[in-house]
Amino acid sequence: MEVVIAKSGGFCSGVKKAVDTALTIDAENTYIYGEIIHNPDVVQTIKNRGIVMVDDLAQVPKGATLIIRSHGVGKNVYEFCQEHNISVVDCTCEFVRRTQKIVREKFQEGKTIVIIGEKTHPEVIGLNGWCENQAYIFSSEDEDFSVLPENICCVVAQTTFSAEKFEKIIKNLNNKRGKTVEVFQTICYTTIGRQNEAIELSKQCDAVLVIGGLNSSNTNKLYEICTQHCAHVFRLVNAADLNYETIKTFKRVGIVTGASTPNAQPQEVLLKMGMETEAKATMEEVVANMDSQPKFKRGQLITATISSADDSGVAVLLPLAKKEVMLDKEEVDCEVYNKDDFNAKLGEEIELMVIGINPVKLSQKEIKKIKEEEALIAEVKDGKEFEVVCSGFNKGGLTAEYGSYSVFVPAREVRSGFVKELDKYVGKKLRLKVLEIKTERRKEIIASQRVIIEAERAAKAAARAEKEAAFFSSINVDDVVEGKVERVTSFGAFVSVNGFDCLAHISDLSWTGVKAVTDVLEIGKTYQFKVLKIDQESKKVSIGYKQLQPQPWDLAAEKYAKDDVIHGKVVRIVPFGAFIEVEKGIDGLVHVSQISHEFLENPTTALTIGQEIDAKILNLDCVEKKMTLSIKALEPKPENVERKPRAAKAEDGEGKEKPRKAKAQKPVSDEVTEWSESGFEGVSIADLLNKNA
Repeated sequence: MEVVIAKSGGFCSGVKKAVDTALTIDAENTYIYGEIIHNPDVVQTIKNRGIVMVDDLAQVPKGATLIIRSHGVGKNVYEFCQEHNISVVDCTCEFVRRTQKIVREKFQEGKTIVIIGEKTHPEVIGLNGWCENQAYIFSSEDEDFSVLPENICCVVAQTTFSAEKFEKIIKNLNNKRGKTVEVFQTICYTTIGRQNEAIELSKQCDAVLVIGGLNSSNTNKLYEICTQHCAHVFRLVNAADLNYETIKTFKRVGIVTGASTPNAQPQEVLLKMGMETEAKATMEEVVANMDSQPKFKRGQLITATISSADDSGVAVLLPLAKKEVMLDKEEVDCEVYNKDDFNAKLGEEIELMVIGINPVKLSQKEIKKIKEEEALIAEVKDGKEFEVVCSGFNKGGLTAEYGSYSVFVPAREVRSGFVKELDKYVGKKLRLKVLEIKTERRKEIIASQRVIIEAERAAKAAARAEKEAAFFSSINVDDVVEGKVERVTSFGAFVSVNGFDCLAHISDLSWTGVKAVTDVLEIGKTYQFKVLKIDQESKKVSIGYKQLQPQPWDLAAEKYAKDDVIHGKVVRIVPFGAFIEVEKGIDGLVHVSQISHEFLENPTTALTIGQEIDAKILNLDCVEKKMTLSIKALEPKPENVERKPRAAKAEDGEGKEKPRKAKAQKPVSDEVTEWSESGFEGVSIADLLNKNA
């Protein structure tokens, strides 16, 4: 008889942590919430230490210590322990803890939680406790999924559930719900590995022995898988359940163990098989037969026992191997190797990975590296953004590496639009999201940068639209707002008001006019502005600075009074007088009659544009923005002023002057009155000349 043992056997890391804790912790006043694992032999060993197993938290007294097994528990258990001063030793499996986190976060987002697993399994009960026990639980692809509400569903799996069943359930669920299903494949990678190995082994053997506790979910899954590929499968709790008569006729017998089955139990089964066969198949022969077969393959995880340690590394005993194998110190997972640390742990088990064969080479570091990578891949698969450096390209797209995975970015997924020159991306960093992960032939990630770019663009547009809507709903014409000058142009300044660009036109910066925006406003500084115009459709807002500043005439009464003498400059000359710029924005009128004591036909005979003069204020009306000036009032009046006779324009035939027809003219006072009533602000020289004419 040939005996073949599945290589992935014995405790998984999560179970081992829980069992080791229960076997080493101080047993006094210590409790375990439920069976530590589903194996009666291990459970009894722990009970013999004096640790109490309870199914009801009320049985745990205040101040006690409670071990939480690898299956995990709901949120209410932690809250109960905190309220009753119970110390928690948490041995929840890291894979289970990750699933709990997904359930909690997605439930808080308002999504419906779907758990694929066994309703009565403690892990499933614990997961349900992280969504207020509102999860929908399914264990078969034939169940009625129509009970699910219409909102988006988040699907997770019991870590020990059948991977094959999970895929079938997801397929049916997707067919009925489509894009409203968000799936997280949370089955433990060691569980998947054991299940795949069970499939291959059961196909190759005439009979299979499945060893483990009858209430062990993962062991029962292995039994179910084996029955699908082998006609003779036997379920054993331990060696006592073996009936050699039922298997003695088979030429090739396989042995499969669950994650909660100690390594000693399959060895006990082998020993019993050797004793039953007497000389025909002793234990030594079975082991020798197994040693003659290839035991290990690259990437295989094995549990080894520490035998000794020296300066070169750690000697370990492998399952059913005849001799020790060295674990090189460079492959030990520690910051600084110390042989004494391992010599103090003789007989303890450690998990190792086969990284070489013929001879066998082992590594502890590689496991850590692989687990860290798989954790990253799990996050990437869940939609987390990741970065790579492009290492190459082909006509289809870009290539890169992410850990042990090759990465391919199709050309259409590099960015929005067609990418013509892919070679320009070589050596550059790419931000990616996974589209597909392939593991059949080789580990490959198909990814996209375009989806990130488009999502960010859409998010920015949505944020901008929301910001604009909020801005326009909060602003009105004539509001006084505070804004920061961001940039200036020849026609005005762009000012940020609550993050929105508004335009202050150069004509709205000063009452007296400016040549450059920077004559009034400084880039980077904050000022008060008045809202002048709002056009929500074109997303434009006009604001003014001068509208909040006093006009020159508003301050004129404080600066000037009747009979004051001012100094100004001639800026305009019209037939009836001259306009004098007293200051920017304030002009005064000197009527032609107030320029000189002599009669003037035209003001230009005495004044020129740009000439600076002194004048006396005859009248000041700040409300009407008018100032009447006199130059001659500052000059002494001559004693005798002769009027120059006007030259005759024509004579009659006898040499006598023809009497001129009197021309109707407005008195000077009428001209001033007309100018006062109409005002001169905004009136051109041409207009004034036409009026006088």
